[in-house]
Amino acid sequence: MSSSNVVALVMAAGYSRRFGEDDKRCATLTDGRSLLAASVANAEQAFPILRVAIREEDDATLLGLAESTPLVRLHQAHLGLGASLADAMAALSHDARLKSVEAVAILLGDMPWIHQKTLLSLQRQATRDTIVRPCHEGKPGHPVIFGRMLWPALEALSGHTGAKEIIRHNAAHYREYQVQDVGTLMDIDEPAHLALSTHATPGGA
Repeated sequence: MSSSNVVALVMAAGYSRRFGEDDKRCATLTDGRSLLAASVANAEQAFPILRVAIREEDDATLLGLAESTPLVRLHQAHLGLGASLADAMAALSHDARLKSVEAVAILLGDMPWIHQKTLLSLQRQATRDTIVRPCHEGKPGHPVIFGRMLWPALEALSGHTGAKEIIRHNAAHYREYQVQDVGTLMDIDEPAHLALSTHATPGGA
């Protein structure tokens, strides 16, 4: 599938309570960028079409995002990941500019170290009726790409339940794509993880 038929959705509306009192999305990486800005920039390089999902009340500038960043503002972020995904997917489904898009790559705003080669390779695996997920050394990672046929199921999510049940209920449509990219597993949950960037070795699909 052409990369122009896949929209990247960066989920960045969580409250990150494990990180402490500071807003994780604003945490500074070793290169001086905010965590969210780095994650978005990485996705933007690989996906021509991008949306960033943040909370309704967020100030995008304080999060380190450029004014031109295409945003999806979520009204139900406080209800959990499932509710946020449903909110975001409803916005994508009703966006007239995305009518030709056949899949969504769901990325997390705290995973800035996924390699470009991996993201581009995953896009090529995407189809309208499959779920594609990278797998590194036996461990499933991110992003997860859902074909448009699965979007109604994502829109029906609620509460804190993420997309795991959708994957389980659609096993026949699920494909794991083997990669040598540890960045597909590296999310930042605690301040100490910010230094992990020095250990993210180059890899690829």
